[in-house]
Amino acid sequence: VQLQASGGGLVQTGGSLRLSCAASRRTYSINAMGWFRQAPGKEREFVATIGTRGGHTYYADSVKGRFTISKDAAKNTVDLQMNSLKPDDTAVYYCATTNGPTSTYRDIKMYHNWGQGTLVTVSS
Repeated sequence: VQLQASGGGLVQTGGSLRLSCAASRRTYSINAMGWFRQAPGKEREFVATIGTRGGHTYYADSVKGRFTISKDAAKNTVDLQMNSLKPDDTAVYYCATTNGPTSTYRDIKMYHNWGQGTLVTVSS
């Protein structure tokens, strides 16, 4: 399955952006689709993920209450609505899929299929 991320850009502090990740096809072995980000000089980190069946969502503490992940099963897409953006949110954002169990959804090592990144820049 190929993943295509889009929607990044430049926004001011407090602004909003919506990222979208489109999968080339539906794969029933995928348990969750998630978003990760990597800021300059930092390791890639978990942002949010959503279960492909039950739709349960999981967030990093740093984005909880500001970001919302959602899915459209018919379109094979997962979106990340980002509100109240801060300069610390500046990063390249990647979408990825996992076949792992729920308990591993925050573990980057469990994600083996990655899309190309999309850059989000939040100016102060």
